[in-house]
Amino acid sequence: MVRLTIDKYLKACGITRYELAKRTEVKFQTIDRYYKNRVVRYDSYILDRICAALECSINDVMEYVKDEAPIHPDDV
Repeated sequence: MVRLTIDKYLKACGITRYELAKRTEVKFQTIDRYYKNRVVRYDSYILDRICAALECSINDVMEYVKDEAPIHPDDV
């Protein structure tokens, strides 16, 4: 499973969601969904804007956590 860690990164840098929204020129509501890890489909444009605004790599704001139970294609 891919998980966003934007909340941890922003806290470590002392940046608010509002400030990130201003820097990225992305709506606060969208930034808030990414911050709260409530995104189902990740938009590469949004992630690019976030990384550019924070001057970080994608690894700083996302992580991969192995699922305990493998997902079978027929289950999707």
